Amino acid sequence: MLDISVLYAGRETASQPHRYGKRLTQLQPQAHEEHAVAKSAAGRRPIVVWNCTRTCNLRCVHCYSDSEAKRYPGELTHEEAKAMIDDLAAFKIPALLFSGGEPLTRPDLFELAAHARAQGLHVVLSTNGTLIDEAAARRLKELQFSYVGISLDGMEPVNDKFRGVVGAYDRAMQGFRNCVALGQKVGLRLTLTRQNVQDLPQIFDFIEANGIRRACFYHLVPSGRGKGVMDLSASESRRALDIILERTRDFARRDLPIEILTVDNHCDGPYLYLKMRREGDARAGQVYDMLKWNGGGLASSGIGIACIDFLGNVHPDQFWMHYTLGNVRQRRFSEIWSDLSNPLLAGLRERKAHLKGRCAGCRFLDLCGGALRVRADLALGDPWASDPGCYLTDEEIGLSPEGVAAAGALSGAGV
Repeated sequence: MLDISVLYAGRETASQPHRYGKRLTQLQPQAHEEHAVAKSAAGRRPIVVWNCTRTCNLRCVHCYSDSEAKRYPGELTHEEAKAMIDDLAAFKIPALLFSGGEPLTRPDLFELAAHARAQGLHVVLSTNGTLIDEAAARRLKELQFSYVGISLDGMEPVNDKFRGVVGAYDRAMQGFRNCVALGQKVGLRLTLTRQNVQDLPQIFDFIEANGIRRACFYHLVPSGRGKGVMDLSASESRRALDIILERTRDFARRDLPIEILTVDNHCDGPYLYLKMRREGDARAGQVYDMLKWNGGGLASSGIGIACIDFLGNVHPDQFWMHYTLGNVRQRRFSEIWSDLSNPLLAGLRERKAHLKGRCAGCRFLDLCGGALRVRADLALGDPWASDPGCYLTDEEIGLSPEGVAAAGALSGAGV
């Protein structure tokens, strides 16, 4: 996850201390929104995405969990979930993200969130927003959710087609309004695809007009039902990033307190840096150092991000549902996450030694970190192959055709 507001626009955000190891000097967020200063990216405990239920009231075409509006057997019970939360708190994770399915379909969600807050955990909600009525918004505010992310995949016709339910856009809009009215920090989550990328200018207008304080733009990961969705081409990805960068800087120029982030493709970092260099931006060197400190993929899946699914299975991230590290019903998460006898987990912790192809020879490896390993695994059957989502040219990453061939010959053990 790259904080475009911090990097390109030079603004402070509440997650800056965790993401770039820099203490806040001007921004004074509320205590339940502010993160502690991380000493190193690789040394951070993981933010844990918990798919607390697979049930969902919508049927999104790009859903990585392939969820539907039905009950699924075997989900963690209330007591099992509390025990898991106790372990996560003792392990000192920085935040617990309640996801799904649709987490608000789980009857005990607020009780479990209250339990997590009592243990001192930051709590975050990832939701489609359609179930956030006034009462739900009030509970979110009372429980001090540090952030509520509502998924939207374009303006009304595009969104409803993606969500599989007519009226989903209007109901999500009401969820936004209910959160904003109570002062609950709420943001927009959008997965970039060929079907919605043309809506980006309108989306930024929408963010500003509706008092939304944060927006995360996700690059598509072809897992679950997402395998059938049209991803952006390299040129389309670059155009999308240009719009995101320019509109973010425009927000900063006008002193609008809106955070903009991009997610799931760490080559956005080198692209941003190269753009700043071309523009003669005096902060380019500083941004390079911040990106290197963060490490991109080097400190993401299997290190700074983890997933626990509906059944208690632990995964390196939420898109790696096809590979399980263990189950919290048999072993505590803290034990599973610390056990490097698992070849994939051990490889992710030392991925430089395994990377192949363009990623292995890229001059920005310390910034991008080989991006998202699960994308390579899903597309090519090899978690150490080049990330097929990279849109940078060989010239930009410092590779000649001969260099690419040589890098591709590097050995790397699969799992």
